[in-house]
Amino acid sequence: MSPLQRSEAAIRISRLPNGLTVATEGIPGVETATLGVWVAAGSRNEREEEHGLSHLIEHMAFKGTERRSARRIAEDIENVGGEINAATSTEFTSYTARVLGQDIELAIDVLGDILTKSVFDATELAREKNVILQEYASIEDSPDDVVADAFMEKAFSGQAIGRPILGRPETITSFEAGIIRAFMAREYTPARMVFAAAGQVDHGRVLDAVATTLGGIPAAQAPEPAQGAYTGGERRMRRKLEQASLMIGLPGVSFRDPSYFATHIFAQALGGGLTSRLWHEVRETRGLAYSIDAFHWPFTDCGLFGIGAGTSAADLPALVDVVTATARQAAQGIEPAELARARAQLKVAMLAALETPGGRIDRAARQLLAWGRIIPAEETIAHVDAVTVEEVRAAGARTLAGPPTVAAIGPIKGLQPLRDIAAAFAA
Repeated sequence: MSPLQRSEAAIRISRLPNGLTVATEGIPGVETATLGVWVAAGSRNEREEEHGLSHLIEHMAFKGTERRSARRIAEDIENVGGEINAATSTEFTSYTARVLGQDIELAIDVLGDILTKSVFDATELAREKNVILQEYASIEDSPDDVVADAFMEKAFSGQAIGRPILGRPETITSFEAGIIRAFMAREYTPARMVFAAAGQVDHGRVLDAVATTLGGIPAAQAPEPAQGAYTGGERRMRRKLEQASLMIGLPGVSFRDPSYFATHIFAQALGGGLTSRLWHEVRETRGLAYSIDAFHWPFTDCGLFGIGAGTSAADLPALVDVVTATARQAAQGIEPAELARARAQLKVAMLAALETPGGRIDRAARQLLAWGRIIPAEETIAHVDAVTVEEVRAAGARTLAGPPTVAAIGPIKGLQPLRDIAAAFAA
């Protein structure tokens, strides 16, 4: 049995009576414990008037509970040398901590406290909304961030899945404690929650502590988010900048789709490294951009394929021509050597992420929420190794046949019309 297989054999999974899942993995030789709660609710679960609420809740998590002030939350964790954090994405929100193994009960108590007993004090809420408005302003000053938000909004036009996670000033300023509590009661249900821990952990200790702190959350049926549907479209923002930032998108696939691995490998071969086709043609051969990459973002029920780069106003038309031609050529002619390299790169990235307790609990929580089980690394590697050249070419052809998304900012007067870009991919 390999070290990875031994590690995965040590994973234990239990479910509390209210439906919350608890997963632990003891890792020999590790003195710390990394643990946290993942909730299958993110920005795509928000109604229009709730835009940005998930992110605000993440910010408010550490701002005081019925038992602890904001100061005490930080002190209780940092007094034992620990750290605590939270993050919001399109489909998930997580609350995590890292402490010594001897302090897991304390960390679980703090995490349970902030998820079940937060007071959302009006003064703290006003202060944190202002912090988020400052964060929003900083993003507006970053062309790369602005174009990325516009890219998602146009790829999934008119849908929550495409809206920026931060929200908008008009929605951010409208939130009050009652709205937060209503959202959490609706979306933070035990069946949508996984508590995962790895490192120096004992399953029984973790299970008992989680049952005490989170076992009282009432079981409830949460509404399913609206089905995501790729639309395509464009947003062009002409600004006086030194460079044009450009993102071109095409329809991707869900991580549940049979062609998921082939689509991911196509993105890797096209623009996933220094040996990729786009890097070679755009950067090394023609010098049209400092960097360029292709990516595939899968979600539960849809996906987004994209290419991103920055270039000068003079080189922008040539960059688009090279990108579309290179992508078309890749879809028609990915070679076995490219497939082998992309496979290896994906496997290294996946296995490297599993070499830390944080990476292991993130994998465990997300897979339990998505699949109801933890998928062994060997099973995923087998899927990657089974992908054929023909499947990668077919995935590339399907991707390029979809309607494009274009988001661009800066000196972009010379950027080709959307219909011409679509025709170039399909040629």
